[in-house]
Amino acid sequence: MFVLIRYPKPLQKENTIGVTAPSSGVDEALHQLVHDAKQQFENRGYSVEVGDTVWTQQKAASASKEVRAAELMAMLKDPSIAAIIPPWGGELLMEILPLLDWDEVEPKWLLGYSDSSTLLFALTIKTGIATAHGPNLVEMRSDEWEPVASKFLDVLHAAPGATIYQTSSTKYQSQWQHDAPNDPYVYKLNTDTKWKVIGEDTVHMKGRFLGGCIDTIRHLVGTPYGDVASFQKNYGNDEPIIWYLENCELNSTDFHRSLLQLHYAGWFANAAGIVFGRSPAGQEVKGFTVFDSMERIQELTGLPIIYDADVGHVPPQITFVNGALGVVTVAHGKGQVEIHFS
Repeated sequence: MFVLIRYPKPLQKENTIGVTAPSSGVDEALHQLVHDAKQQFENRGYSVEVGDTVWTQQKAASASKEVRAAELMAMLKDPSIAAIIPPWGGELLMEILPLLDWDEVEPKWLLGYSDSSTLLFALTIKTGIATAHGPNLVEMRSDEWEPVASKFLDVLHAAPGATIYQTSSTKYQSQWQHDAPNDPYVYKLNTDTKWKVIGEDTVHMKGRFLGGCIDTIRHLVGTPYGDVASFQKNYGNDEPIIWYLENCELNSTDFHRSLLQLHYAGWFANAAGIVFGRSPAGQEVKGFTVFDSMERIQELTGLPIIYDADVGHVPPQITFVNGALGVVTVAHGKGQVEIHFS
């Protein structure tokens, strides 16, 4: 039975944003990053509630899987919390998925990337609730917010039926500089942005968005949290998917194996195309490059492929909405993303 995608209520000023760490917490030496980001949201008129898991980190996670799941579920079920933004990603979010009460989740915005995308992806697949793939909390800790990344607020404020337009950045940050001052914002943009297309000069894709960090969401293949075909049938009206994927740490051959796994699992069977984000990884292996992989995937699937887009670990990044209808257009190295809340 086809059910419409459920969009969370628009975030309003004076609403409460919950901060919990379902994957990694924040080491004590970096607690100030959370305090600074909390202050910036409060300066803009929101309340912020920070959970206990945010302040701890042990054995590659903020807390035990039971504690992480319980705190997340408490915020998901709390009607006073309008949106949830983890401090950042991590490694082991997948542990908590079987512990969540999926039938008890009411629509509210979840925002993040990296390992947080594991939760966003699973939530949309399992429930048909739209989720937002965009910047992490600690990246919003400066007085001024970078124009491309800060469009997440337009997404979270959008009313049903709205359309959000986003355009590619002018410049991106080539490497992280954690000790650089937040002046004017956290990102230090120093390299010209150019969205590229395999084998073409222009491309136009239309479908429903779905994606995240390939390092983590690939492990959902074959699980109840990665049943893409059922998602398309139950919530997507069998409309094609615009896949957006970003690579955090995989070298070129692991990247290629992962894409083949997604293809063999049928994730690309009913798709409009793939958008790959810029990557800090993708190291060449014996002459085999990420570009080679993307060319082979295009040959295998016949899908149009965009790469070096504003997605993921090389900021700034556009906010994509899992489950939403959308259009992606690239021409002359510039990209435009439309998100339709329908």
